[in-house]
Amino acid sequence: MALYAIGDLHLCLGAEKPMDIFGGAWVGYMDKLQQGLSVVKPEDTLVLLGDLSWALELSQATADFAWINEIPGRKIILKGNHDYWWSTAAKFYKFCEQNGFRDMFILNNNHYEYADFAICGTRGWFFEEEKSGSHDEKVFRRELIRLEASLKSAGDKQKMVFLHYPPRYKGYECGEILDLLQKYEVRNCFYGHLHGASHGLAMQGLWDGIDYRLVSADKLEFQPFLVYP
Repeated sequence: MALYAIGDLHLCLGAEKPMDIFGGAWVGYMDKLQQGLSVVKPEDTLVLLGDLSWALELSQATADFAWINEIPGRKIILKGNHDYWWSTAAKFYKFCEQNGFRDMFILNNNHYEYADFAICGTRGWFFEEEKSGSHDEKVFRRELIRLEASLKSAGDKQKMVFLHYPPRYKGYECGEILDLLQKYEVRNCFYGHLHGASHGLAMQGLWDGIDYRLVSADKLEFQPFLVYP
């Protein structure tokens, strides 16, 4: 029973936006993902850290989620900045039921248990970087509330946090999110979002007692990161 994580699949079966156009590692990425994710077994859990589909709405995302549905095991999904199809958990679960998709679960204001751990998280936000008015501050504050709700829901369990946006990288720190990680004694934080040359900005390893890992698909060469055991 293994726990894996990977972000930024950027599937495009229902929207004409293949990542192959960016060249490099992204050429043939759908085949690379299919091969890499073949390690996941029915008893495993896979956390998907946002930017899953380029679809603009759920109906357009059917083919992408059919592709995800073929991955064995439990899939825990959080939102990325390009997941425009995302609406509410209720609508997503109805969508899954209508299409026969199974073992997909939304991480939003809640947590999921895995062995002795609690899987917590949310999208996160680059509020300091955006600097574009009150809307971004509202979104940012909402993300803080969602992250704390997720952490609180886990009680005394040892917490792992999964975010789409990195809470820190070279030249940037999101103090409010980092404070929450410290407050709830988080020891592992996984994030995505950074691609290509931006991989060089990633801060990985131990920082202030927390182990950070970048798990965007191209950084992992399209193979899921083994979180545990």
